[in-house]
Amino acid sequence: MAVRAQRPLIRPLVQRLHAYVPGEQPKIPGLIKLNTNENPYPPSPKVLAAVKAAVDGRLRLYPNPTAAALRERLAKLHGCAPENIIVGNGSDELLALATRVFVEPSTESKVQGPKSKAQASASLVQYFNPSYSLYPVLAEIAGTVTNPVPLGADFGLPALAGLAKSGWDFNAALSLVTTPNAPSGHGFTTAELDALCAKSKGIVVLDEAYVDFARENAMSLALKHSHVLVSRTFSKAYSLCFQRVGYFVGHADLIAALDKVRDSYNVNGLGQVAALATLDDLPYYRRNFQRIIATREQVTAELTGLGWAVLPSQTNFLLARPTRYPAEEWLAKLRAQKLLVRWFKYPEVRDYLRITIGSEPEMEVFVKTVRKLGAGK
Repeated sequence: MAVRAQRPLIRPLVQRLHAYVPGEQPKIPGLIKLNTNENPYPPSPKVLAAVKAAVDGRLRLYPNPTAAALRERLAKLHGCAPENIIVGNGSDELLALATRVFVEPSTESKVQGPKSKAQASASLVQYFNPSYSLYPVLAEIAGTVTNPVPLGADFGLPALAGLAKSGWDFNAALSLVTTPNAPSGHGFTTAELDALCAKSKGIVVLDEAYVDFARENAMSLALKHSHVLVSRTFSKAYSLCFQRVGYFVGHADLIAALDKVRDSYNVNGLGQVAALATLDDLPYYRRNFQRIIATREQVTAELTGLGWAVLPSQTNFLLARPTRYPAEEWLAKLRAQKLLVRWFKYPEVRDYLRITIGSEPEMEVFVKTVRKLGAGK
């Protein structure tokens, strides 16, 4: 028998990784699911009809490899050219591509000896803490150096001078900014983001997954600055989590670079059909945005009245610090009542619950249950 060489079969980098943990997707009859920020309302009937009509002999064919029709429609929506847009298998795929395209791997670098400041910045991926917990995972997969920087005490964006004191590196190869922020729901102004982008030397990705529930958006910055990309998704606001369609908008050179490493046929055909049909019925979705925002404000007021500390939100979820029991205990108590919310163990937010805004009837059940549990009944 041949003796196998004593070489690890799995890269040490991968062995050290801690995989991203998505929100729980349980199959519990009667569960009210408020943990993954899904839109509680279904896609437009026109979208459902378009997808059903596309389930035919085309399923044997490959989809359009560049999502050309969708990119053309998005370009008209955002006032740019198709060359300014790349479509991905959800925005997560594009975030992963950004870490591969714009950042030099650190663990596999051929540079010998101590790195210069410029070399160190070329390997740096930074993001705010707390923010989307996928960012450090993607950075580690790419073999880069991570730089989590604390937000303000209210989860707001520090002024530029405060950012530098907090450790923000304006020379970092890639800066990932969730705006509005998750999990806090805090909105950032376009002026704040513009100042950050203007001072940054590397690529800045403004991740606007929840922007349809916010007061401002920063799409103009992707067309103003040649080093800025804006990330959007059809998942959160447009009820297409199942189809996984997202896109970046930015300078044509950045888009072309990302396109070089994109997988062929990365966006499934039915997803492209669904996204196109979504853009044909935007008034339907905008009405739903207003319903969700109104429900968000009502639930905020009701929880505040029960003594909960609810952070101002510009998203389709709330971050709230409960009373009477610790947040982790509330998670278990609510789950026992078939209400699933999200709790994070990270020190910055472990005292809070993140609560997706469901439909009006779902949130009525949620508030009623909170009131009952909080009274000890």
